[in-house]
Amino acid sequence: MVHHSGSIQSFKQQKGRKMNKVESNLYKLSSSAFSDSCLDVGKDSCIEDSEHGTDEAQLIKAKVIIRKPETMTKKEKKVAAPPSLFFKDGKKRIDYILVYKKSSLQVEKRSTFERNLREEGLMLEREQSITNSDIMFVKIHCPWDTLCKYAERMNIRMPFRKKCYYTDWKNRTLNSLFRKTIQLRSWLPKNPMQLDKEALPDLEETDCYTAPFSRARMHHFTITNKDTFFNNSTRSRIVHHVLQRTKYEDGKTKMGINKLLNNGTYEASFPPHEGSYQSRHPIKTHGAKNHRHLLYKRWACWGMWYKYQPLDLIRRYFGEKIGLYFAWLGWYTGMLIPAAFVGLFVFLYGVFTMHSSQVSKEICQATEILMCPMCERNCMLQKLNESCIYAKVTHLFDNGGTVFFAIFMAIWATVFLEFWKRRRAVLTYDWDLIDWEEEEENVRPQFERKYAQVERVNPITGKPEPYQPFMDKLLRLMISILGIFLMISLVLTTVFAVVVYRLVAMEHFASFKWYFVKKYWQFATSGTGVCINFVIIMFLNVVYEKVAYFLTNLEQPRTELEWENSYALKMFLFQFVNLNSSIFYIAFFLGRFSGRPGKYNKLFDRWRLEECHPSGCLIDLCLQMSVIMVLKQTWNNFMELGYPLFHNWWTQHKIKRNEQVMKLPQWEKDWNLQPMNLHGLIDEYLEMVLQFGFVTIFVAAFPLAPLLALMNNIIEIRLDAYKFVTQWRRPLPARATNIGIWYGILEGIGVLAVITNAFVIAITSDYIPRFVYAFRYGPCKGQGYSQERCLKGYVNSSLSVFDLSELGTGQSGYCRYRDYRAPPWSNNSYELTLQFWHVLAARLAFIIVFEHLVFGIKSFIAYLIPDMPKDLSDRVRREKYLVQEMMYDAELEHLQKQRKCQGKQYHQEWP
Repeated sequence: MVHHSGSIQSFKQQKGRKMNKVESNLYKLSSSAFSDSCLDVGKDSCIEDSEHGTDEAQLIKAKVIIRKPETMTKKEKKVAAPPSLFFKDGKKRIDYILVYKKSSLQVEKRSTFERNLREEGLMLEREQSITNSDIMFVKIHCPWDTLCKYAERMNIRMPFRKKCYYTDWKNRTLNSLFRKTIQLRSWLPKNPMQLDKEALPDLEETDCYTAPFSRARMHHFTITNKDTFFNNSTRSRIVHHVLQRTKYEDGKTKMGINKLLNNGTYEASFPPHEGSYQSRHPIKTHGAKNHRHLLYKRWACWGMWYKYQPLDLIRRYFGEKIGLYFAWLGWYTGMLIPAAFVGLFVFLYGVFTMHSSQVSKEICQATEILMCPMCERNCMLQKLNESCIYAKVTHLFDNGGTVFFAIFMAIWATVFLEFWKRRRAVLTYDWDLIDWEEEEENVRPQFERKYAQVERVNPITGKPEPYQPFMDKLLRLMISILGIFLMISLVLTTVFAVVVYRLVAMEHFASFKWYFVKKYWQFATSGTGVCINFVIIMFLNVVYEKVAYFLTNLEQPRTELEWENSYALKMFLFQFVNLNSSIFYIAFFLGRFSGRPGKYNKLFDRWRLEECHPSGCLIDLCLQMSVIMVLKQTWNNFMELGYPLFHNWWTQHKIKRNEQVMKLPQWEKDWNLQPMNLHGLIDEYLEMVLQFGFVTIFVAAFPLAPLLALMNNIIEIRLDAYKFVTQWRRPLPARATNIGIWYGILEGIGVLAVITNAFVIAITSDYIPRFVYAFRYGPCKGQGYSQERCLKGYVNSSLSVFDLSELGTGQSGYCRYRDYRAPPWSNNSYELTLQFWHVLAARLAFIIVFEHLVFGIKSFIAYLIPDMPKDLSDRVRREKYLVQEMMYDAELEHLQKQRKCQGKQYHQEWP
């Protein structure tokens, strides 16, 4: 889940590498040119497939090893790619698929676009769909020369020399210790969470330095197999790069596959999967058919739930951006293990001390104390001991371990984020992303259409580009902010509506015919209120998604990255407020402004404001959090997997003949799958970040939140894996070095968590009132708080007295209510007592001390933990030095060989 068995590079030098018979035939062809083929499909223009020649001398210098089919082993022939991954000639591998309808009217644009693609060096082949005569597929192959040309333009780093390591005594000592450690481990049982290296047969440790590819220095690079030197992900990325920059009409902005997808010229574009994810033969005996099959068996299967994720294989197949998401998700899940353990310990501590708690004992034994009615008309006087169950349940979450757990979780959030930065640094090194920089973002087609008439020179590229005037940008931003505040106001309105429902419902439940409902009317009110609130939350989430999409488009972001960041921030704000507004109400407002008997505050002078239960408000907060968290995670998991499964099943059901489905080529099977979400990984990150908020913000009221999150994430990883491997088309393998805007959001949640937990402990729980009583008013006054006996008499001290005759209902006697007020027989009847002010001062002091203490610890920990491990930093710097040296030596050696071949004199210095 968290770690991986080893870093992988797609360009490893390895002997006996798996090759299939069809692929090896490419090397039997002459280096001059492939024969042209002309495809005549319907009335569409003919597409000529041609491949530029390869300089034979250059290949000799590059030491390309060409393996013949008869030299292949049986094991290599088993993994031969299916014919549906190649052109009709069985030689040219399909790197990308375009889909269009023959009934589309954009024939001229499509023809111009495809002609320009051929001029860029790509090879195209059309084929009609088997199941739909209106659907046409355009298969794209990128020849070797074109791959080299664009790899050089895109500065793609490729392997050129085997790695060498330190030679100093320290490293030799470490290497010897490392060898001895390996020998010792061989005698120990294997870690069941790690995948066996035999399960990942063609993945091994990185053993090559890399440098930006250059055709002029091709002899520097390790090219053992021309067809596998650029892996499938790199080939797809290169083709996508070409598709993004190819014109379909004359004009500065008339280019790119995205615009053609938007205007209906093409229906879809995607790289194909590497074959089926299923096999008739067991993977243990016959090996994996392809990387997709390997991912399914070693990652997406439910039997792998306890195993570490094969991150290098994920990155190799789906790209670094998706690989980083699963690395972050695995790291987050792994870090939840200690948090879940400590939270469970705090909960179990409450279970074992529930019956010995002095407060619970006093409430359960208070058979003579009558509590004042908690509603106007239908509520009767009830004895305090009827709240015995509520008091014991409250103790499960409000006990001596609450403060410790809140501090622990605040520190945990900091440690999680700081160590993730170190983990990310290791991954970017292993995946060769240290020196990678974001490519220049393409301007969005919508932005170009809107501001095509206004141009300015880009200060970086020096080229003219569409420009958004400052006043226009400011006006759109202000309208977007206004829309955000309106939506947040809508959330608060729904929360107010639920509050009104609770006020009305408690009167009806208190007079219900069923005895159980009448007895536990507060639980019924809270439970139904939570369910109604959850339904409203899920409905508003759908509305928010559309509103956020509209507001983001209204802002007219310039690039896709700006659009994603703006949309992600809006969705987070909307859903965060939507999920947590009712929780904030219960935590900090419920029962705080209800008044006192004889002088209650009423809403609209009609409904009496709701009070907390005699055992406190924490039970309501815990119920609200648990129901929303469990139901939302269950619903999300169902929708993530259920909808794609149903859609794909229905698509195949419409084809009717199952035999025909099995014979479909790979590109048509992929076309029948669901495309990846329109917003990419935003929905995936959003779900986990909102869960992170549940785990940290109100964790003092619900210590089981980390455990529930851990259980959900173990399922979430396999659900996402199954979805990516089996239910979705293969997404474009994009590159990234971090998780983007989400890291800043996580840091903000960590800061908010410290503040909210301080207020929950100080205001919502009874920790501070008990603390003040034990030190100032209890039997241990002046002696220190040491045992539960110090709280003896606390319940009676926390309840004030009210004279029922003042209500004018004919009742007499006294009832009790939760507050610190003088009794009716005193000179200052119903005035706040000195104990109230002591408790209030202690609460404020606790908030200040808690926040400063935790923030200080967080800052100190963040200072102690560097973003990159020291040994990794040293290794990166040394490797950069060695790369320069080896590039110099390789160039010198190459020029000396050239002079020697030409019969010229050469010396041991730079010529």
